[in-house]
Amino acid sequence: MADTPKPIDCDVLIIGSGPSGAVFARRAAEAGMSVVCLEQGDWVDYAKAISDRPGFELTASRDWQYVPTKRDNSGDFPISVDQSDIIPLYWNGVGGSSISWAANWMRNLPSDFRVRTLDGVADDWPISYEDLMPHYARTEREFVVSGVAGDPMYPGQDELLPPVDLTKAGRLVAAAQNRLGWHWWPGTNAIATVPRNGMEPCQQRTACMWGCVEKAKASTDRTHWPALLGQGVRLVTNARATRIEIDRHGLARGAVYVDRETGKEHLAKAAIVVVAANGVGTPRLLLSSRRPGREDGIANSSGLVGRRLMLHPTAAVVGLFDAPLESYRGAWGQVAYTLQFYETSRDRDFVRGSKWSLQPTGSPAQIARRWPWGDENQLWGESFHEEFARRFGRSVSWGIICEDLPDTENRVELDTTATDDTGMPGVRIHYRTGENSKRMLKFMAERARESLVEAGAYRTVTAPQSRESGWHILGTARMGDNPQDSVVDRHGRAHDIANLYIVDGSVWPTSAGVNPTATIAAFASWSAAHVVANRASQRMAS
Repeated sequence: MADTPKPIDCDVLIIGSGPSGAVFARRAAEAGMSVVCLEQGDWVDYAKAISDRPGFELTASRDWQYVPTKRDNSGDFPISVDQSDIIPLYWNGVGGSSISWAANWMRNLPSDFRVRTLDGVADDWPISYEDLMPHYARTEREFVVSGVAGDPMYPGQDELLPPVDLTKAGRLVAAAQNRLGWHWWPGTNAIATVPRNGMEPCQQRTACMWGCVEKAKASTDRTHWPALLGQGVRLVTNARATRIEIDRHGLARGAVYVDRETGKEHLAKAAIVVVAANGVGTPRLLLSSRRPGREDGIANSSGLVGRRLMLHPTAAVVGLFDAPLESYRGAWGQVAYTLQFYETSRDRDFVRGSKWSLQPTGSPAQIARRWPWGDENQLWGESFHEEFARRFGRSVSWGIICEDLPDTENRVELDTTATDDTGMPGVRIHYRTGENSKRMLKFMAERARESLVEAGAYRTVTAPQSRESGWHILGTARMGDNPQDSVVDRHGRAHDIANLYIVDGSVWPTSAGVNPTATIAAFASWSAAHVVANRASQRMAS
């Protein structure tokens, strides 16, 4: 950015360039609206994506570190996790957390929108699976999603790119699932398997989360922003939005941001403000947008901004096999998945359920790490070479995502004792894993072990619980029809501010039990369609 940047005065101002921000920008731009996006981080340097070269494993966790408490990237801010069982994981930069995700692409199931009706817990969503179906289909094409359509769990799924290779390990476990009579399906991933939309086919290096050297993994810095910039959308990097400005009529005028390169503060004016900063960044911005008479931030008349944080507790079970499985190759996201234990069953001591992802165990350094093997299965010592040989290329893992029920005490709050480089407060995370989740994880790990033993594993290892597992940050600006118990309406519009929209995972009333990016992107598309259709009657600041 220049010392005196071009003033911003646009139809739509978006804060955050990840999947939800990029999808919203695309829909608005295609409708002829002028769009500007503020991104607090910068573009990633793909010269550091070297998984095709020696030394990759020595630099991966340095250059592509997805744990915010372990890195100091451009755009990061203070986050305190001493009061949390799980550390939220995200990326601040162009593309948001699609930079560091594993690219699992799963739609929410129809039942996920009706858990109160079906199971008597949490809340129903104010929208349905059917509402999002056309938006799922459209975003799947944009994110080059590969897989096999027709899973009976997903009504109306369109054709996808050919799936990633099931691999030797996947075929072995799939056969075991068949013998057990359990559901499984080839993995759906936002990973190209044929050239499409400027993306190239996956080479199966199991390095999806550490910079895709092939340009196969869909991240919005590759799938969306180059085209959007060509269409005239303006993306302002290193621009930290510190507060949303509200006029005397209670409408958003725009956002104040700091050019992090010059330290200068600017006001970006807009008719509509869209927040797409994830389940941590969004409540941080809303709570920081204090004004006289509203010391608890904006859009917070319900008192729920930052509340009901959900982080998807996870588990993993690894099976070791005598036969070589080549499990150092494959898509790191999922070569297959199962939804066998996804719905509530009355014979269990918990409600709701989990999705499992079948994953390779990866490269030599991944095999040598503590997780998922645990201290009792330590690799180092006199038997290093023998134990390494038993694991490398001969092991496969079921990764388990646990549906997280909302709890108002699990929350994101401002931490005024720690500020970022602009003086904006950091955040403190309060999160405790619920008893329902703990019982669910125990049950799922036992069933995953059964699957791997049926597949021929002579030994299984249940991974210790890892705090570094908060990939899915949901629920901190709840969507609902009643302004008294929700922050935004069914289209993501703030109940308190008629021209402020929130479109990321923070609006989720419940967490579902699958990877959320597909539904985050589909909701952003749904919200943008509403904005475009109703722009003539949209109230805006004077």
